[in-house]
Amino acid sequence: MTDRRIRVLIAKPGLDGHDQGAKIVVRGLMAAGFEVIYTGLRQTPIAVANAALEEGVDVIGLSSMAGSHMPFCRKLKVLLEERGLQDKVWMIGGNVPASDHAELRQLGFTGIFPTSSKLDEIAAFIKEQVK
Repeated sequence: MTDRRIRVLIAKPGLDGHDQGAKIVVRGLMAAGFEVIYTGLRQTPIAVANAALEEGVDVIGLSSMAGSHMPFCRKLKVLLEERGLQDKVWMIGGNVPASDHAELRQLGFTGIFPTSSKLDEIAAFIKEQVK
């Protein structure tokens, strides 16, 4: 393993304008030693995929509170695979109902963090997944 910091992209999908949780996660991950790129609000699947490729990240994370995460994630999966990013860690957090978890895992989202998740749980998951 190298001494380089793990690079994490955090994005807010679609018309979701609730970014306080995402900003807390960004700051928490930075404090845990990760290099974090926050794309800001209202991102499209193509914008997230392009940012992940351009930034050379290890982790692609979404923060979703608006309930439109499933169509977004389905589109994003295709775009990430087209860019050769299927080997990156994909995760999502926020208002993600348990009934969506199985399909999200099938799509490739190995990290699913509901709104009650702790920052140290998210950081530990990333450290375990990125080797």
